[in-house]
Amino acid sequence: MSSPRLNPARVAPDAYQAVMGLETYVKNSGLEPRLIHLVKLCASQINGCAFCVDMHVKEARRDGLTEQWINLLCVWRASPLYDTRERALLAWVESVTEIARTGIPDADYAALAGHFSAEDIVRLTVAIGAINVWNRIAVGFRFRHPIDKAA
Repeated sequence: MSSPRLNPARVAPDAYQAVMGLETYVKNSGLEPRLIHLVKLCASQINGCAFCVDMHVKEARRDGLTEQWINLLCVWRASPLYDTRERALLAWVESVTEIARTGIPDADYAALAGHFSAEDIVRLTVAIGAINVWNRIAVGFRFRHPIDKAA
């Protein structure tokens, strides 16, 4: 395991505050908390960000999402647990997060538009962008998640 590289909040507080401003927007955007959790967990899993996965799993639990809903997110295509609305959003999260590979196909947009307003599509896409920024900061600077005490 690599050592942490630097603390961006200390090194460039203005840059860190700008990202925090985006996070505040997402939190107050009117999006359902369940959808925000879905976006943050899915993108963080795709990006291999252990720090963010750990944090967002704990937040999802705190907000009442079930262990099954949290645990099966990494295999959402193989589980009937997620409804068509969540599936459309999960496909959008994958497409936007992996933009260089996917090119964000029209089919993913069409599926999303079948369940969300244009305004919510923008809000969701900003939420995806925000967590991708956090993932790049956390992975790039080697943030370490805390180790929970054994039960």
